[in-house]
Amino acid sequence: MNLSFKQLVTFKEVMRTGSISEAARALKRTQPAISTMIHSLETELGFLLFHREHRKLTPTPEAQYLLEETNALLTRFDQTKSILKGVSQLNTGRLRIACHPAASSFFMPNALGDFLTDKPDVNVTLRAMPSNTIEDLVASNQCDLGLTESPHRRGSTQSEDVELPCFCAMSVNSPLAHKSVITPTQLDGEPMAVLFSEHPTAQHTLAAFSRLDCKLKIRFELQTFMTGLQFVQAGLCYMVCDMLTAYSYVSLSGNQGGVMFKRFEPKVSNTVSILTPANRPTSIIAQGLKSALKQHIERMTDVMAKACG
Repeated sequence: MNLSFKQLVTFKEVMRTGSISEAARALKRTQPAISTMIHSLETELGFLLFHREHRKLTPTPEAQYLLEETNALLTRFDQTKSILKGVSQLNTGRLRIACHPAASSFFMPNALGDFLTDKPDVNVTLRAMPSNTIEDLVASNQCDLGLTESPHRRGSTQSEDVELPCFCAMSVNSPLAHKSVITPTQLDGEPMAVLFSEHPTAQHTLAAFSRLDCKLKIRFELQTFMTGLQFVQAGLCYMVCDMLTAYSYVSLSGNQGGVMFKRFEPKVSNTVSILTPANRPTSIIAQGLKSALKQHIERMTDVMAKACG
């Protein structure tokens, strides 16, 4: 059996109007074309849909049943068409996102909030976890998009990398608060907060101190920079901090926070990467979010440039 969409639409209109001529007028087609379409439908089905007496059409019981099924099918088709239109316009869909802790407290929720403002039918799952776990989730298609730090290169993921400079975080009461640029020489022997020794930022910070023959005095070894800001605000240490954490603090605290950020030289960078699965096409809605994240990163860079003078 090979039924066509056009046959069902024609049949529904004949049932609605009760007349071949009225159906032809509504569908803007000729009466012979409508009659031929109904006849071909009956031939395909193997039974009559109408009794024809004196130019009057009387639907058979089978026609009444087919009308119910046709209405359900066409309604479902219209719903699907509407959903697909929403997908094409980034208004409908589902996003599974994972991001590393530094981005989870403010950056990603803020970027998502802007992106989803006019998309009430987009559903989101957002998870915060270590970068290596995010890589595995994206590679295995369990996440549509991941935001990570310094990912490993692997064939099962696609990566767009952005290198972001780190800043020196200090108390507003620090004797270095008047400086526009902070160097390892100024922090020689000063108490510092750093991330765990395996983290690239900790390694790059140590290398910057070593090149200038300065002592990196580690007072706090931490899992996240956000934790370190509490110690910095209390005046217990300095910290070479990633941009995402600094941006989150500046955005949430404004001028009321007890921590300020200064440019740090020589440059210490932190690489942020947007990951998507490599073994399947990126959905339209995920592509839209990826573009929004890149724009938000540019905005963040501008905000931090102004905050650091």
